[in-house]
Amino acid sequence: MKRLDLADPLLTWYNSHARSLPWRGTTDPYAIWVSEVMLQQTRVETVVPYYERWIERFPTIDSLALASQQDVLTAWEGLGYYSRARNLHRAAQIVRHSLGGNIPSDRKSLLQLPGIGRYTAGAIASIAFGLDEPTLDGNIRRVLARLFDVDIPARSPAGERLLWTLAGSHLPAGRAGDFNQALMDLGATVCLPGLPSCTLCPLAELCLARQRGVQHQRPVLSPRPRLPHHTVSAAVIVRAGKVLITQRPVNGLLGGLWEFPGGKLEPGEDLQTCLQREICEELGVPVSVKHRLGSYSHAYTHFKVTVHAFFCDLKQEAQPTALQVADLHWCSFSSLEEFPMGKVDRQIARDLQASLGPL
Repeated sequence: MKRLDLADPLLTWYNSHARSLPWRGTTDPYAIWVSEVMLQQTRVETVVPYYERWIERFPTIDSLALASQQDVLTAWEGLGYYSRARNLHRAAQIVRHSLGGNIPSDRKSLLQLPGIGRYTAGAIASIAFGLDEPTLDGNIRRVLARLFDVDIPARSPAGERLLWTLAGSHLPAGRAGDFNQALMDLGATVCLPGLPSCTLCPLAELCLARQRGVQHQRPVLSPRPRLPHHTVSAAVIVRAGKVLITQRPVNGLLGGLWEFPGGKLEPGEDLQTCLQREICEELGVPVSVKHRLGSYSHAYTHFKVTVHAFFCDLKQEAQPTALQVADLHWCSFSSLEEFPMGKVDRQIARDLQASLGPL
């Protein structure tokens, strides 16, 4: 495709319209790294308070490396995609113990760290270290797809290759960091999904999609598959003023987080039978299922879930064992906030606290 002269008008616009964000105005690679990891699949307005709390709690890469995984997951709770937090923690430990505390400055070395992919490596290398490296987030992908009227699905392998090529071939030498951030801001504030504000765009005269009247049809999106739905039972087991919670295995969905034990409904089961089977498999004890605490729905990236939480009783002498869970803990209601949980289990915990009060 023909090369467009994007840099001068875009950077002139950026000088006047750059968003004020807490990780802007610094070249600290740790701060930029944290912000870019948080911004993956999460909106800026959601990230800002999390970022500020994170930097206050873990101000340096050493402080993050020395923290416990539970502290890290607690600080991350609510951002979702918890593998990002675990990878950030592991990468900080690698930097501290194997790299002398110095975050690598080149893209190739950055890619060796857990959780750093092509987008994050390009962002860190260009913004923190001033290297001429492209990056491609959702905003940049949308802007470039419209500027160059990319008529194939933007997230297809061919679309990704083309957009990365366009991102790299238009970098202004020595100004890649500002250029990448300017594209991000343009996509976030002007070149919006669905309703681009073309009259406010500094690149409107260069935009091929606008010239052809197809800006609302770009980027081309691949059809989304229908998400499967899972039904889950969860047990709220209270004994002597404490409730039983279990820790999920470190690897996998919500790894390392705490939850109310239970699992997915299998064909032919009702909710109570499912719960009795799951508690026996996970903890090796029988339960009697009592009344319902509540039902909770949530959508993950690849599936939806509805969780039905029930109060359950153990036989007085029964002692749960961590058979298919990483750990278990009898927790006072007031200390539930100290254990990192996913959104559904946090809502169960809060409803439990509201229904019975602190013990």
